Amino acid sequence: MEQRTTLHTQRLILRPFEIVDARDVQRLAGDHAIADTTLNIPHPYEDGMAEQWIATHQPQFEAGEGRVFAIALRATGELVGAIGLVMNRRFDRAELGYWIGRPYWNQDYCTEAGHAVLWYGFTELNLNRIHAYHLSRNPASGRVMEKLGMTREGLLRQHAKKWDKYEDLVEYGLLRQDWTKFSEQPAAADTDKPLA
Repeated sequence: MEQRTTLHTQRLILRPFEIVDARDVQRLAGDHAIADTTLNIPHPYEDGMAEQWIATHQPQFEAGEGRVFAIALRATGELVGAIGLVMNRRFDRAELGYWIGRPYWNQDYCTEAGHAVLWYGFTELNLNRIHAYHLSRNPASGRVMEKLGMTREGLLRQHAKKWDKYEDLVEYGLLRQDWTKFSEQPAAADTDKPLA
């Protein structure tokens, strides 16, 4: 089995999810506020859903379809959220997605993790483009994308449906050529490497 990557930032460890994380995933992602502002997180978040989700990560990794990281605090190991890339190898691009548990909002954890994942995507995976969407009614997610150096590219009107309501999506994107100008290279892609 191919080994998945761990990334380090100043305050965070981005590591593969393990089955033992399931209880924390269910507690954090099961918060109505998290499900309400994401397209793919169900509510209620029932028993067994976290384990099923975690079990998909290794096959996605091996197929080259995705990379999913648990966002944990370096100081305590405490799980705070998730971040990942859904890849389209044909076009050398990926979609960035993330969520942060409500107790950890407004501490820039998502931005810090996002910088590390952009570094990983552009340098280790050799992607040309990374893009992301957010619900138009969730501008906080858009602020994260802006802090990551992503450019707002458009509004997709009623492009998705959440809980029987059509939702507008705002799309952001970043090209590798633009990222290299913006990048701080905040992560090491190996647990043995020092922070950049």
